[in-house]
Amino acid sequence: MFAAYGVTGQVFRGTLEEMQRVNGMARPRSARPHDREDDSWPVHNLQAMAPAGAPNEKAVRAYRAMLPREIERGPLYHAGQIMQRKVICIEANDDVEKAWRTLRSHNIKQAPVIDDASHLVGMVGEHDLLIALHLGTENGMELLARRIGDVMRTPVITAEAVTDIRRIATAMLTNNLDGVPVTAELGRLVGYVSRTDILRAVVADPPLSLWR
Repeated sequence: MFAAYGVTGQVFRGTLEEMQRVNGMARPRSARPHDREDDSWPVHNLQAMAPAGAPNEKAVRAYRAMLPREIERGPLYHAGQIMQRKVICIEANDDVEKAWRTLRSHNIKQAPVIDDASHLVGMVGEHDLLIALHLGTENGMELLARRIGDVMRTPVITAEAVTDIRRIATAMLTNNLDGVPVTAELGRLVGYVSRTDILRAVVADPPLSLWR
């Protein structure tokens, strides 16, 4: 299930197909959210991945014995299983200068925007801030003092934690998104699923059911 949140609250909730029929939901601009800090790559089924002439089973067992103990994983189905739970946010009342420093200090390209009640109201990225600075008619100090609520993208497409990963991937492709915030009731932000999260799951987390 998907939803869209803006400054007035929830403006849409429904299926992927219903969302695709709503005018104005697609966003042509895209930016890359930050990756998770954990870049470990568990090794699974080494024989199946090995090319012709690969080491024999004894050599494979010896190699696997040197690796950290693997964690058994079940099949992946839902956003909640792969989403980033630590998400850097920007407040709608923050100014452009503070938002820019937040993005740069955390080495990310975009971030969700929340209101005073911590509800999701939009997204803002470096591209949005640069456009605001380029198109503004004020002087430099006035531009930097502009509020994020005036330059953010809204409404923003979100998904629930139990949303099928395949459908999130479809929504990303259809709407040219690099990531989808994951929300609970009333637009409360609980996580973020990026393209990197999906790709990491594909290559590093078998058994994987989402592409069957």
